[in-house]
Amino acid sequence: MFEKILIANRGEIACRVIRTARRLGIKTVAVYSDADKNALHVEMADEAVHIGPPASAQSYLLIDKIIDACKKTGAQAVHPGYGFLSEKPAFQEALAAAGIAFIGPDAHAMRAMGDKIESKKLAKAAGVSTVPGYLGVIADDEEAVKIAREIGYPVMIKASAGGGGKGMRVAWNDEEAREGFRSATNEARSSFADDRVFVEKYIQQPRHIEIQLLSDGQGTSLYLGERECSIQRRHQKVIEEAPSPFLDAATRKAMGEQAVALADAVQYKSAGTVEFIVDGDRNFYFLEMNTRLQVEHPVTELITGFDLVELMIRVAAGEKLTIKQDDVRLHGWAIEARVYAEDPFRNFLPSTGRLSHYRPPSDDPHVRVDTGVFEGGEISMFYDPMIAKLCTWGSTRDAAIGRMREALDQYYIRGVSHNIPFLASLMANQRFVDGRLTTNFIAEEYPNGFHASDLPPEDPAVLVSVAAVIHRSLNDRDIQISGKMAGNTVKVRDDWVVVLDGAPHPVHLHPADGSPQRVGYTVDIAGKHHTVWSDWQIGEPLFRGTVNGEHVCIQVDRVGVGYRLHHSGAQAMVKVLTPNAARLDALMPVKAPPDMSKFLLSPMPGLLVSLAVTEGQEIKAGEVLAVVEAMKMENILRAAQDGTVAKIHAAPGSSLAVDQKIVEFA
Repeated sequence: MFEKILIANRGEIACRVIRTARRLGIKTVAVYSDADKNALHVEMADEAVHIGPPASAQSYLLIDKIIDACKKTGAQAVHPGYGFLSEKPAFQEALAAAGIAFIGPDAHAMRAMGDKIESKKLAKAAGVSTVPGYLGVIADDEEAVKIAREIGYPVMIKASAGGGGKGMRVAWNDEEAREGFRSATNEARSSFADDRVFVEKYIQQPRHIEIQLLSDGQGTSLYLGERECSIQRRHQKVIEEAPSPFLDAATRKAMGEQAVALADAVQYKSAGTVEFIVDGDRNFYFLEMNTRLQVEHPVTELITGFDLVELMIRVAAGEKLTIKQDDVRLHGWAIEARVYAEDPFRNFLPSTGRLSHYRPPSDDPHVRVDTGVFEGGEISMFYDPMIAKLCTWGSTRDAAIGRMREALDQYYIRGVSHNIPFLASLMANQRFVDGRLTTNFIAEEYPNGFHASDLPPEDPAVLVSVAAVIHRSLNDRDIQISGKMAGNTVKVRDDWVVVLDGAPHPVHLHPADGSPQRVGYTVDIAGKHHTVWSDWQIGEPLFRGTVNGEHVCIQVDRVGVGYRLHHSGAQAMVKVLTPNAARLDALMPVKAPPDMSKFLLSPMPGLLVSLAVTEGQEIKAGEVLAVVEAMKMENILRAAQDGTVAKIHAAPGSSLAVDQKIVEFA
């Protein structure tokens, strides 16, 4: 077994590998860029080595820097995590030349599976079911049309070296095939320096289901069940679960055996994943093989009990697998939700900044949080905006979904925008609950983007009751102030008006009999009784308790004289007033927001890369005005209408806050 390993990655996956290494008694080395000098993975590791500037191309992607770090620290092996250098054959070869073990497959397997065209040929030769298509190099758009006609529309045009949804187009007719070929080729050339594309049959109503593999390179290859990854937005996974609610035992076995056959065909060694597209009749077709640990590996660990990182380390150290296929049993259900620093109400634009408050749900046998951030830490503009992977386990799928809803309510994040409201909406979506999933799920269920109306409907009585109890608790504390004049007593009133998002709700509170360790009140609202119990302490951001016997967890922020309450992904502004104050409050004018229509505002925090206009210049609708970079992506800002530039408010190279003025129009 290794004595010291280096993790050539950052964020949550680096922290994840460190936790397993620590349990195995293996010392760890972290690497970090300037942007990550205070990161959690750096703090957790036994040693840390600085490797360069924030840009990954100048730090995490430099093979020489990683090897130098290994030599300086005496690390005997490298775990690459996912992304960065994890699927670069040259990295494995360079490590081998330096006498350093790679905790993953060899370069041969990575090359064989890294090319989508060649991998499909290998899969077909190994007896793996493949999508009908043409795997040769396509010369031009007219040949693409000819091939598409032979296969039969609709077809998918894909970049051979693609990934992350880049270089992919669906064509339903000749014209779309021509345009799709040109677009996919251009995108592939700019993204991967490889403009080869191929054409295959487009599977309608597809599910994305993948098989987790494990091979020791010494004769044992097995599969650890499947993961359903159909909930995707723009080809990026959002929710993953294991097992799939769609597969039966026979299909699972057939997919697993074909995945193992492919692994054996390339002499695979380590953990890997074979991805399949599955149609509505459970016909499955090879998509690609990922020669690394997957982001969503925790759900497999939760239902099998195996630590995949540990098994990868043991295999890389030359150990044989001691488990056999018959030892693999699937227990219960697990769901993973990817928590991102992005604003779902603004078309999922990335959000950067400092985590002023960060309190994830507590880990327990049913909840697991894999994260690489901490309270006071910063979400950098240079890397992926993932905050954490939130996983829940239950004996059934419904139980796992229920625990996920509870965990999302408990996840307290402030300082950056996050996608928890969207995740809460997904968990409450009846089609998701029913397991009727396809890769088009999000596009079909949220065709116009995500809005507050997409959140699950909330019984206002729950928030009204809790707000009344919170306010009553604060008043009970206030009357206990010391130094009062003798004989002066203050009695807290029982009648209030809870103004919830502008709507008044008269309430009457009276104490409920119960445990002295818990606060209990019966709240009368419109003639109905609502009993609230909680051990909430003033200042706590989470109000945990029961309302009419149902467990609730509500996030509480004090805002001026009122409160902002978060529950089930939604937020509500609340004021608790005396009846007379409520009458006066209703007469107060509402301040209208300023008119910002004459400004180009930054839609996200980021770097102003370039400005394409000058003061006094006339512009036309659709014309490029500026480019803002955030989270490794360039965002082109265009003019919404014709006009004239009156003033420039920000210069190229400036760091922008969300809604910061860039250009002012006359």
